[in-house]
Amino acid sequence: MKKKALLFLKIGISAVLIYLIFLKIPFSEVSQTLLKVHWGFLLLALLFFIISKVLAAYRLQYFWRSIGVHLSHSYNLKLYLLGMFYNLFLPGGIGGDAYKGYLVKKTFETPTKKIFGALLVDRLSGLLLLSVFSALLAAIGIHEILSPFRCLFVLAIPLGILVYYLGVKKMYPYTLAVFWKAFALSVGVQVSQLVAAFFILWALGQNQEIGMYLLVFLISSIVAVIPLTIGGIGSRELTFLYGAQWLALDYKTAIAMSLLFFFITASVSITGMVYHFRPLPEPGKNTK
Repeated sequence: MKKKALLFLKIGISAVLIYLIFLKIPFSEVSQTLLKVHWGFLLLALLFFIISKVLAAYRLQYFWRSIGVHLSHSYNLKLYLLGMFYNLFLPGGIGGDAYKGYLVKKTFETPTKKIFGALLVDRLSGLLLLSVFSALLAAIGIHEILSPFRCLFVLAIPLGILVYYLGVKKMYPYTLAVFWKAFALSVGVQVSQLVAAFFILWALGQNQEIGMYLLVFLISSIVAVIPLTIGGIGSRELTFLYGAQWLALDYKTAIAMSLLFFFITASVSITGMVYHFRPLPEPGKNTK
């Protein structure tokens, strides 16, 4: 009952946020923008989003190996897809991570603390690169309102990486063996998602102020990590709305971009439903 109540709460929060957004902007205007979408560019956005998730699955595999859990590439990717499905549709936003940890714990003689650490550091690695790319775009001075803080944004990048590294070294030292490999994959993940966002903008016919839209996209991705809504829908759109107002962007394009990214995320995540109805076998301890 508690889980069901949490799920309904998340649905309610998403619905309220969407309602508040469309109190401020007419849905008809956003729908007209969506109807003009270029499907070729949207398919390219889907392709790069899929690439980002494949890279993210490989990143998690490195963290699995750091704690002695050896899964085949195929099994790990299927498990990652199932995790995406659970993360999107189960309450709490971490249902997929919990299931992955449960399945690994059942098979491998690995302490729960290490499994939790591997999953947490994997998530934080993605969050770190979201923050790094956000600071990098802001440091470029893509908007005059950000220019006075350029030095702070530049300083924040190495400082953030150092703090993250020292934190991981202190709390989860066993993951340091794969730290830089995972970091490189995190760069690939975020670059791929930025390219996907770029193609979404092109699909919407937007070819100006790209940097500012991408900055709002990155910030919205950070906000969407907070598991208050279903798949980040509502919180992401609200971030886009206020970001568009703050940076004087076209709000119709901003909201349409956010909705399209959610639909792409949902369309890929729902493929993991196959492994919900046809459960994955327990991974063998000698899986290479």
